[in-house]
Amino acid sequence: MSHKFAIIGFPIKHSLSPVIQKAALESVGLEGTYEIIETRPENLVSTVKMLKSQGYNGFNVTIPHKVPITLFLEQFDDYANVTGSVNTVKITDEKTLYGYNTDVYGFIRAIPQNCNLQGSTVAVMGTGGAARGVCAALYQLGVQRIDMYSRNVADSHIDVEGIRTRFKDLKVNLYQYQMLYNLSIYKMVVNTTPIGMSGHSQGNSILTDEIVATLPPEGYVYDIIYTPAKTELIKQAIRSGKKYISGLGMLIYQGAKAFEIWTGQTPDVDKMKIAALEYLS
Repeated sequence: MSHKFAIIGFPIKHSLSPVIQKAALESVGLEGTYEIIETRPENLVSTVKMLKSQGYNGFNVTIPHKVPITLFLEQFDDYANVTGSVNTVKITDEKTLYGYNTDVYGFIRAIPQNCNLQGSTVAVMGTGGAARGVCAALYQLGVQRIDMYSRNVADSHIDVEGIRTRFKDLKVNLYQYQMLYNLSIYKMVVNTTPIGMSGHSQGNSILTDEIVATLPPEGYVYDIIYTPAKTELIKQAIRSGKKYISGLGMLIYQGAKAFEIWTGQTPDVDKMKIAALEYLS
């Protein structure tokens, strides 16, 4: 039996998902395909119909469809419920759609075990769908306070209120980017914006070298971007001698969890990571 998977979003030519999912299939000896299906917002309905009718077993969802896709789903996992955002969909034999958010799992799994965030304060750059998933993960890890930084505070209030409503005992503050000039109170700073991404603003960073240098020695820089493997923000962390986590680990672990949901089998994450690194090199 051959499996059929895909990823939908726009633009997604840069997606590494086909590379890692092909490695996942090979690691457990399954036959199958994984395609990139570029889907503009106005074509979402027709793409979902096509995926259901053409024998696909499941698909990943990325920007800008992670929230709109929820309108097509029969059932959600806990993370999808909490974040209101879905990145993995399973198509059942009855052609019903079940939604999952494996980004939260991937974000947590990529953090080193000796990094204890219990009771800490974390800075999150950005307030969009990705930030929502990150906040859910940080809440689960016991973070006490999250300071969210936005280019446009007025447009971000609704998103931040949604996070406050979902996590009532989590303190969430919203600030303008320009107000961030010192990271000394943070255990971690997380970039959830596309700044620094290949094909978008590669070579740029959301923070200056001077600001990154203020992160305490036990702090972590976490950039959820995975192309390039080392963003400018990660390079800044290296130059400053700071601990860092790149987005590649999150990508691999969320992809492995999606694969488990679709197939019931656990892929070899090391083989998935090797395939990604070879592709990026």
